[in-house]
Amino acid sequence: MTPNTPLELWFVTGSQHLYGPETLQRVAENSKQIAGYLDQAAEIPVRVVWKATLTSPDSILDLCQEANSSKACIGLVLWMHTFSPAKMWIAGLTALRKPFLQLHTQANRELPWATINMDFMNLNQAAHGDREFGFITARLKLPRKVIVGFYSDPETVGEIGSWARSAIGWHHSRTLKVARFGDNMREVAVTEGDKVEAQRVFGYSVLGYGIGDLADRMSHFSETEVAALVGEYRESYSIASQHDRADALAVAARIELGLRAFLTEGGFGAFTDTFEDLHGIGQLPGIAVQRLMADGFGFAGEGDWKTAALVRIMKMMAQGLPGGTSFMEDYTYDFSGTPKVLGSHMLEICPSIAAERPSLEVHPLGIGGKADPVRLVFTAPAGPAVVATIVDMGNRFRMILNDVDVIQPEHDLPHLPVARALWVPRPSLKTAAAAWIYAGGAHHTGFSQALNSEHLEDFAVMAGVEVVRIDADTDLRTLRQHLLYS
Repeated sequence: MTPNTPLELWFVTGSQHLYGPETLQRVAENSKQIAGYLDQAAEIPVRVVWKATLTSPDSILDLCQEANSSKACIGLVLWMHTFSPAKMWIAGLTALRKPFLQLHTQANRELPWATINMDFMNLNQAAHGDREFGFITARLKLPRKVIVGFYSDPETVGEIGSWARSAIGWHHSRTLKVARFGDNMREVAVTEGDKVEAQRVFGYSVLGYGIGDLADRMSHFSETEVAALVGEYRESYSIASQHDRADALAVAARIELGLRAFLTEGGFGAFTDTFEDLHGIGQLPGIAVQRLMADGFGFAGEGDWKTAALVRIMKMMAQGLPGGTSFMEDYTYDFSGTPKVLGSHMLEICPSIAAERPSLEVHPLGIGGKADPVRLVFTAPAGPAVVATIVDMGNRFRMILNDVDVIQPEHDLPHLPVARALWVPRPSLKTAAAAWIYAGGAHHTGFSQALNSEHLEDFAVMAGVEVVRIDADTDLRTLRQHLLYS
């Protein structure tokens, strides 16, 4: 689901007229060079567009208002090449509605020891100008990212690229629509939340529909169209003979056709359903949900619209990166050896995280009261990953993250007919699970082997949302004190 409009970061340089036109010409030349270098960097997933040097309050305000109205601009990279008096930036920064990062860099890597003079010092004084700019952003309490380093160093470029992915997620969050078929699973607390407040904070809207709306859309597809999709299933996945059940495959295919049409026609990027409210649907949607997630849609079960939106946002951030992103649930533990988590769900895990060609299988499901659903079965590959959730704490949203290491199961799972991932949380299951529970983390998460915690932390900063990160350095006593005063 690649966006139609090419996205851009605007490279904006601050200076002033104190040093004369020759210095400003050099500022423009240097900033063009840096912007051009970053624009060519493969690590940065969007265009980097150079903008003319800003030297007055009016030009700064005009640029910020232009950025606000641009559908292509997802954020600004701000650099004070010379000294830029920060009072000039107050009106523009307080009007700016796009995220920004402050790049603390220089046009020169090394000092020209034999020739350095005051002209050089006045031109190349980002060490001075960026501190002035940093004061005003701190004084205004503006959410921002600060990246320090020479602009062409791989670490610096990688950090800019990582932040750009967070800005992509924020850009899509602002216009995301989530379709909600039915209500939340009954009596469940953590999947509830304030949808109006979520729209104010994150931008996305959550719209409810009866399951009959989906059933009606499914009914408009012909048997020929259903048969064509069943044929695609047979070509795409391994199917043992006992699972090649024409009746079950046809029902699953009709569900997928209806869901895909409903979501596409309505402009939805994410959706939820619940097994307690599927009257008129022959199966719980399994393979349909899995294939839609593989195509970029966000999903979460049991009416969990917050996680459905988060999965979509994570997928948009991760475009072009190796590794997949999926809806996930901490399902059960293995306390033997190194304690670990077996993550899964009833049916709906995205095949973008599959280590091998998925097998298509049809098995009974003990809940939902429907016919045996079709699903894809596979195991996630080994490697680092992140699990993330957003919960409504009543007066604010909180994002909770855990860095994990996915491992391969030591044993076969011949009687577990669902997709799964096995991981060891950092710093350990004992500490990570306690920290997650103290923080009020949900059982549903967005799971990604493409993204890391920094992508999601930067997104949370853009949204102004509290973050609790659980990683190798987590100390429970410190975390509980943080939670007590947060």
